Amino acid sequence: MKPTIDSTEFGSITIEGQRFEHDVLIRPSGKIKKRKKKLSKKFYGTSHTISQEEAEYIYGKGARELIIGTGQEGNVHLSAEAEDFFREHECRVTLSPTPEAITAWNDASLRTAGLFHVTC
Repeated sequence: MKPTIDSTEFGSITIEGQRFEHDVLIRPSGKIKKRKKKLSKKFYGTSHTISQEEAEYIYGKGARELIIGTGQEGNVHLSAEAEDFFREHECRVTLSPTPEAITAWNDASLRTAGLFHVTC
């Protein structure tokens, strides 16, 4: 079952009444996991650029759509390699500031994955 995101503010996101004070990945199955920032940070020195390695982890078992909450001010983006990876796997990616992305998430279909950055 796809969880509903209740709200976000700088430094946190609330999903089904539970507050998370870190970035989260939501699998198409509805499972909520802490984002593995190190998969991108080791390549770029920041978690604001999503690497191909992190893209592969996010994609997991084949999401058809990925909604990325790019932070409260929209600082996260895909690397060129990550863009290519999602295009090759026919996974549509929507990037928008996290407050806007939660609306898209709540309206999305069941085969959707979500990655939500909770700070900048």
